[in-house]
Amino acid sequence: MLKNLFFRLSLQQKMIFARNLEVMIRSGMQLLQSLEILKNQTKSKTFKLIIDQLIADVKNGHFLSVALERHKSIFGEFFINLIRVGESSGTLSENLQYLAEELRKKDQLQKKVRGAMVYPAFILVATLGITAILTFFIFPKILPVLTSIKVELPLTTRIFMGISGFLFNYGLYAFAVLVLLVVGFLMLLRVERFRYRWHEFLLKIPAVQEMVKTVNIINFSRTLGLLLKSGIKIVEALEITSNSLTNLVYKREVSIIAESVKRGEPISQYLLQRQDLFSPIFTQMIIVGENTGKLDESILFVSNFYESELDEATKSLSNFLEPILLLIMGGVVAFVALAIITPIYTITQTIGR
Repeated sequence: MLKNLFFRLSLQQKMIFARNLEVMIRSGMQLLQSLEILKNQTKSKTFKLIIDQLIADVKNGHFLSVALERHKSIFGEFFINLIRVGESSGTLSENLQYLAEELRKKDQLQKKVRGAMVYPAFILVATLGITAILTFFIFPKILPVLTSIKVELPLTTRIFMGISGFLFNYGLYAFAVLVLLVVGFLMLLRVERFRYRWHEFLLKIPAVQEMVKTVNIINFSRTLGLLLKSGIKIVEALEITSNSLTNLVYKREVSIIAESVKRGEPISQYLLQRQDLFSPIFTQMIIVGENTGKLDESILFVSNFYESELDEATKSLSNFLEPILLLIMGGVVAFVALAIITPIYTITQTIGR
């Protein structure tokens, strides 16, 4: 078996794979021929090897879904199960089309979330850049003049001199500690209990919590709706959905819902108890779907509704962070500027006398 523990396919790569395979199968092309063409098209050597294994398995009489099971860590349960249902029901091309569309929407969702982080990141980098220029290039040229004249320096200047001296002497050590802290945090995120607490914490931060809830409700409803639409039974669909979610809080909640449905309880019964995570609108749409027997349609409708809500959630996050970041940036730059300009003004006043 191929050693692919560190190889990952992006959502866009999986989307292109599913879409191209769907187009070729829909046009009447055989599965093996389609996979051969996809292998020749891909530029990734590792992905070529994976497709080679898929081709070998299909040639040996295995279903495509069985071949994909060998690479579950790359394709995921959601991808594999949609193909399995398509193969068993004779609707492989339709399911591949659903899959490609779903992966496209998930990719767009990720881009929206990343886009909301661009402005805060820009402000942070700009603040650090301006501070670094003033600290390492401008202040060192002025410092000899300030220390040569026997004038009592302002408090801001003395504090800044201390910070500047520390960074010059121990800057590399401080940077190494910062890197270690970041690496340590990322390593801790691999521990399930810590990651759960982190996800729990994100759901308590003002403004951020709304975006996190909206993103997870979209992922939950769209994945579950598509699985039900493809013909997968409700309990199995909930279990697959739970495994496909990245937020451990929602992952656990959906797993609990699956267990309650096994006992014969409706999904809405549990959702009504957790309105801190699932909004009343979402719960009401689930109730409508359960009462009408069109749960898949109701869930997909609510996922589309929350996609439009996500734009508002990202705007709210930007509106929340913008004044705080600008205040921090202005405060840092003002402090550094005062530390440099105030003693110069004091010196000129002294000389003028």
